[in-house]
Amino acid sequence: MAALRDTSLRERADTSLRERADTSLRERAQAGERLLGVLLRMPAEELVEMVCVAGHDFVLIDCEHGPADVLALRQHIACAALHGVPVLVRVGSDDPGMVLRVLDQGAEGILAPHVDSADEAAAVVAAAHYPPVGRRGFATYGRAGRFGTTDARTHLADLLRRTLVLGMVESPAGVGAVEEIVATPGLDGIMVGPADLAAATGPDDLPVPAAIARVNAAVAAGGKLRVDIVGSSQRASAAFEDGAQIVVYNLAHALMAHLTELLVPHA
Repeated sequence: MAALRDTSLRERADTSLRERADTSLRERAQAGERLLGVLLRMPAEELVEMVCVAGHDFVLIDCEHGPADVLALRQHIACAALHGVPVLVRVGSDDPGMVLRVLDQGAEGILAPHVDSADEAAAVVAAAHYPPVGRRGFATYGRAGRFGTTDARTHLADLLRRTLVLGMVESPAGVGAVEEIVATPGLDGIMVGPADLAAATGPDDLPVPAAIARVNAAVAAGGKLRVDIVGSSQRASAAFEDGAQIVVYNLAHALMAHLTELLVPHA
């Protein structure tokens, strides 16, 4: 009897994972679900698992500021997949080859930094999608195509439906062109990079709070997804209330704040 109960529990767990996998992160976001995830800079697999076990909606792995090691990245994507949790990858600037490789390994989407114009946004979309939408090289024999077992036509339709394409506005140039960037077909959403934006902002540019407000207004008006990066649960709640659909924790920021707080008894 105990064995039967255990089997039943496993079957329900497997069914839950399949149902979650059938609805992509992109579809969940576009349906209006608020999604919460964690940004990791090419971490240990244990950290990926901890994020998944804690119940986050996705993992965002940083290959821009973290080491862009595709072999380790593949292991992290596979590890998250065992828990039914999708992975997004922040790629380097203007790197269509990296976009292709991370999507072939089963990432559900990409986040492209430093998008300063509509042309650059269109190039990101082209790198992330197969023809006729984009220029990504076609293959079904990687993880994304279940090692060649997925029918080519089904693979095309599934990846067009599931692949989440996000860009980052991180400069006054990007802020100035944000309406055109948001209007780019195939670009699903925008994240502001507040640190880079602050570093690039000069005395003649919009102040950073006003620039962020302009970007957020353009994203809302264009019906695209707004992605915010935060360092605490309080800021995450505030971001959702302000209109963000996807919120990601900067784990390094949150962890350092917590480690500093742990020193209080010593002080």
